[in-house]
Amino acid sequence: MSKQYKEQLLHIATIGKSVGIHGDMKFHDKSDFPEQFFDGVSFFTNLNKEITLEDVDLDRGLIRIKGIASIEDAKKYTNVKLFTTQDETRKNCHLEEGEFFWFDIDDCEVFENGVRLGHVHEVERIAITNYLAMITDESLVEKGFSKKFLIPFEEPFRVSVDVKNKIIIVNGGMDILEAS
Repeated sequence: MSKQYKEQLLHIATIGKSVGIHGDMKFHDKSDFPEQFFDGVSFFTNLNKEITLEDVDLDRGLIRIKGIASIEDAKKYTNVKLFTTQDETRKNCHLEEGEFFWFDIDDCEVFENGVRLGHVHEVERIAITNYLAMITDESLVEKGFSKKFLIPFEEPFRVSVDVKNKIIIVNGGMDILEAS
């Protein structure tokens, strides 16, 4: 796999420890769209291999990889990361009105009342809420504000999102920064 291609890959899940005797494994979804994990789908791994999921149970957080039927074989995949591309994600995941791919939100500049609060380092999911993990604008850090903070990526905090121009307008973000 070329270096350029590797940089385009998105880390979307990590395989955990084996469970039971038939090759089932814990599954840690790191993506914004769990529907991309289904029986028969293939992903790249950090082992420079492609694997196919044979059985996916998102409710229980378990998967089985095609060709793996024993606990010994399953243990070889503990902590293996699964990757996909932005193109595959766009193809396999349908966005509803007001939904965005996390990779489109990354690096957006965030403003409130014309003041640049900083930029999105990444989107994090904590429980059922998505948060913008922010790197605070240097001018605000110089005034004594925290270098990093989180803003809930939902109403009433999220006012508007323009992924084409990489700009997000928020409400209440400055209050969160002041309390950080």
